[in-house]
Amino acid sequence: MSYYMHNVPGRLRIKSPVIKNNKNVADELKKSLSMLHGIATVDINLTTGSLLVNYNSKSVKHMDIVDILQRKGYFDVSKAVNNDEYLHRAASKAGALIGKSIFSTFAGMALKGTPLSFLAILI
Repeated sequence: MSYYMHNVPGRLRIKSPVIKNNKNVADELKKSLSMLHGIATVDINLTTGSLLVNYNSKSVKHMDIVDILQRKGYFDVSKAVNNDEYLHRAASKAGALIGKSIFSTFAGMALKGTPLSFLAILI
């Protein structure tokens, strides 16, 4: 799992491998962020390592929240991908898998019945 950050003013989602399956970290994060002026709610999903913070964007900026997480060692913004990068990576992986599948299918059909038909099994 990599680091992920998505912000819409008033709503910040962070994913971090440090949070995933770590109840102590989740409890500490929820406690410390909830005390910050301008934070409305803090929700943590231990299974995914996701932290969702609803905040008043006039009182606190999302990078203030991110800075706190970085200082405490729970997030690394230099390793984080944003929503666009995340979707691009997912689409690239899906495209590569589909491309391989199509190539394999057509190669198998083209080689069927030829002396090279054994190669279709390897593709």
